[in-house]
Amino acid sequence: MISLVPSWANRYADYWDTIQKRNLWLINLRFGAVVILTGFLISSILILNLSFDKTQFIALVVITLLILFYNLMLKRLSRFIKTIPGHFNPLHFSLLQMILDLSALMLIVYFTGSIETPLFMFFVFHMIIGSLILPGFVIFSIAGTIVFVFNILIFSEYFFLIPHHSISGLLTIPLYTNIKFILSYDVIFCCVMFISVFLANRIANQLYTIEQKLIESLDKLSEAEAEKQKYIVGIVHEIKTPLTAVHSYLDIVLKKILGPLNSNIEERLLRARTRSNEAIEMINDVLKVSKLRLLDEIAIDEVELSEVIVKIVKKQTINLRAKHIMLNFFDGRTFKKKIKGDKFLLEIAFSNLIGNAVKYVGTNGLIELDLLDNENEIEIEIADSGIGIPAADLDKIFSDFFRGSNIKDRSYEGTGLGLSIVKQIIERHKGNISVASPSKLQMPGRPGASFKIRLPYI
Repeated sequence: MISLVPSWANRYADYWDTIQKRNLWLINLRFGAVVILTGFLISSILILNLSFDKTQFIALVVITLLILFYNLMLKRLSRFIKTIPGHFNPLHFSLLQMILDLSALMLIVYFTGSIETPLFMFFVFHMIIGSLILPGFVIFSIAGTIVFVFNILIFSEYFFLIPHHSISGLLTIPLYTNIKFILSYDVIFCCVMFISVFLANRIANQLYTIEQKLIESLDKLSEAEAEKQKYIVGIVHEIKTPLTAVHSYLDIVLKKILGPLNSNIEERLLRARTRSNEAIEMINDVLKVSKLRLLDEIAIDEVELSEVIVKIVKKQTINLRAKHIMLNFFDGRTFKKKIKGDKFLLEIAFSNLIGNAVKYVGTNGLIELDLLDNENEIEIEIADSGIGIPAADLDKIFSDFFRGSNIKDRSYEGTGLGLSIVKQIIERHKGNISVASPSKLQMPGRPGASFKIRLPYI
C-alpha cells in the first residue's frame, strides 16, 4: 500500500476529520456534476442549437451514468474507511476519487472536441482540489500524466490516428488541425496546470507545516504537564510524611499514654487532630488526581461491578450502623455481563460516591443502589435522602476543589476533589456520569441527591 500519510498525521484526529470532510464534499459535488452534465446535454440541443452525432451522444450519456454509479459506490464505501496507518485510509480514498474523476473527464473532453472544447480547463479545477489533499509528489505525478495523455490525444487527432468528435454548431471552422492553435492552447494549459498545482500545494504544505508545529507544541505541553504532575506527586508525598508523624504523635497524646490531659488541652488537641486528618485526606486526594492524570492507559480487566459495590458497602458497615442508615442494594440487570476496565480505579470511583452518600445522608437516612443494564451498557444509580445539592451547584459539582454551598458552613470534612476524580475515572472507561437533586428518595427538608453512571460493555 502506497504511504500517503505524513508521520505526524497518524495521531492527529483533526487532520483526518478534514480529509474525510473533503472526501464527502467531493462526493456531494459529483452529484452536482451529474446534474450539470445532464443539463449540458439537454440545453445544448434544445437551447443552444448544438448537435451531437450518435456516438457522441451515447458516449456522453454512458459516461454520465457511470459517474453517477461510481459516485453511489464511493458514498457507500466512505462509511467503511478507517484511519489505520498502513491500510486503505481517507487519503487513498481521495486518490481513488481523483483517478476516477480525471478518467471520466478525459473521456468527456475527447467526445466533446478535445482541444476545441472549453471543458478541458476542468482539469485545472481538479488539480487545485487534489493539491489541497494529496502529497506534492502524487499530485505532480497526476498533473504530468494528465498533460501527457492530453497531448497524446490532441496530436493523435491532429495526425488523424484517432477520430475527432466535434460538437456541431459550436465552431464555424475546425481547430483541431490548426497547429498554431493547438500549440498555443497546449502550452498555456500545461503552464496553468503546473503553476496551479505548485501554488495550491505550497499553500497546503505551509498550512500542514503550521499544524505539525502546533502538534509538536502540544506534545511538549503534555510532556511538561506530566513532569509537573510527577513533581507534584513527589513534593506532596514529602509533605505527607511529617504530617503523618504529627498525626501519630497526637494520637499517642490523646490516648493518654504519656499521662492525663485536662479538658481544655484535650479539646484543642482533638481539633488539631481533626485538622491534620483533613490535611492528610487532601494530600491523598491530590496524589490520586496526579497519579490518575499521569496514566496514559488504564488497565483492562474483566470486572464484576456488583462484587465491587458489595465490597465497598461492607467497608461502610460500621458507619451505616452508627448513623442508623438503611442501605438497599438492588441488582436488576438482565444480562449481568462483566465490564472491561481498571478494577482499582473503579473501586476508587464507587467508594467515593457511596462514601459521600453515607456522609451526607444524615442519621436515619436511606440509600439505594440500583444496577440496570441493556445489551450495550450498564447503569448504576446511587440515590440518597440526604442534604442534597443546590440547583446552582449542579453544573459545578464535578470541578476540582468545588464544595457545595450548602455544606461549607457545616462540619463535613472533604477537599472537593472526590467527584472530580470520579468523573475522570468514569470518562477514562468511556462512560458518563450525571447528577440530579432532589432524588427519588427525597423527604421533607431532605431533598437528597442521585448519581447515575453509565458504562459501556467494551
